[in-house]
Amino acid sequence: MSGNFAVSATGLNKQVVTRFAPSPTGFLHIGGARTALFNWLFARHHGGKFLLRIEDTDRARSTEEAVAAIFDGLEWLGLTGDEPAIFQFERSARHAEVANQLLAQGDAYRCYATPEELAELREQQRAARQPMRYDGRWRDRDPAEAPAGAPYVIRLKASREGETVIEDAVQGRVVVQNAELDDMILLRSDGTPTYMLAVVVDDHDMGVTHVIRGDDHLNNAFRQLGIIKGMGWEEPVYAHIPLIHGSDGAKLSKRHGALGVDAYRDEMGMLPEAVLNYLLRLGWGHGDEEIISRERAIELFDISGVGRSPSRFDIKKLENLNAHYLREADDTRLAALTAPRIAARLGLAQLPANAAELLARAMPSLKPRAKTLNEIAEGAEFLFKNCPLDFDDKALALLDESARELLGKTADALGSVQTWTVEAIEEATRRVAEEAGLGLGKVAQPLRAALTGRTVSPGIFDVLFLLGKVESLKRLNDAGHASASRGN
Repeated sequence: MSGNFAVSATGLNKQVVTRFAPSPTGFLHIGGARTALFNWLFARHHGGKFLLRIEDTDRARSTEEAVAAIFDGLEWLGLTGDEPAIFQFERSARHAEVANQLLAQGDAYRCYATPEELAELREQQRAARQPMRYDGRWRDRDPAEAPAGAPYVIRLKASREGETVIEDAVQGRVVVQNAELDDMILLRSDGTPTYMLAVVVDDHDMGVTHVIRGDDHLNNAFRQLGIIKGMGWEEPVYAHIPLIHGSDGAKLSKRHGALGVDAYRDEMGMLPEAVLNYLLRLGWGHGDEEIISRERAIELFDISGVGRSPSRFDIKKLENLNAHYLREADDTRLAALTAPRIAARLGLAQLPANAAELLARAMPSLKPRAKTLNEIAEGAEFLFKNCPLDFDDKALALLDESARELLGKTADALGSVQTWTVEAIEEATRRVAEEAGLGLGKVAQPLRAALTGRTVSPGIFDVLFLLGKVESLKRLNDAGHASASRGN
């Protein structure tokens, strides 16, 4: 993808333009996904544009695999950009052009301080318990004082007087004394631009009007404003959103669920609409509404609804939301999503040709009791097992001699069913229970164990109906023989 685009001569476009700018050094983190969502929704709400930028200037850590993972995660969530993504590294010449312009107009300068000198300065500041920042030793010196051919960096000549104020759309009015800001590096000694320079130039050239990002970047904004003011560019609206914490209030980590978006899809079996709904409610809200569709979110979302306090990640709430969206989801879609999971559980390359149709018919029985696609797969596994079944210990314990006798009577009753419907199956099974003087559960539990090899499944009449008459009777017969042989 090309990194070239037109630079506006009049500054920022007045149309709302937001951007999501991840670094391709790993997967798309769940916190990054929320930032992308907030940017996407804000642009959609205001009829604007949502753009993507891959900040790949860290060449040592940026990988093609990470870029692919970011695009894959965003596509799964439906948060693709409105234009082809920009790759920051491709624009290095433009970044250097801005640095040299600041140098030419006196808003930047060459710094010839050696690494050894800077290390000594930091050590002195550390010993004196002073803030560690560059002391401006080349700020007003004549470059001619430097040794001929000595390497140098280009530093921004930051204002030292007064204060810098940001009217942040989330954090409110934030003030920093300019004396606390040092002269940051714009171009390294090898001529490559720093992240701080590249971000500002790219935001300007892309026409970004609203910079919506994590509040860990708030301090960066004050330093980046020095470049913006030096170039005479219009300042964007800043909105620094609080980070996500774990349920215990600590910084979000893997033990809280700080995984890549792909893990929520592949390993945990979440639906994208559930993840989006959950991320939306992490730090933003509208009254008591919990279930909010994408269309409703576009209608309601604005930065004013974002709180200033960190939100807490709760995996149980996400699972409950996912359960809701599973119940609402199309059965054919769920069948397609679940089939490969079932095949993997059974060690198969793929399920039989009729699997999709069977799964779709089974979904009304499977999805009401499931919170994830994995749980649906677990619940549907019995449909594709071959006899003899592998009985777990709890199921085998139910198949004692009295149960085998009961199963024989049930098999006889079911064998006489002419039309294999749920109603006819239920009637035959209840008749067996009544004749034996037992409650239905006393028949249903060994029946479930015999048909599925487990003690948990969809409703027993649904199990029988979905398996079909021939397979059901075969499994009942096999279970009787298997349990009897194990009991001897």
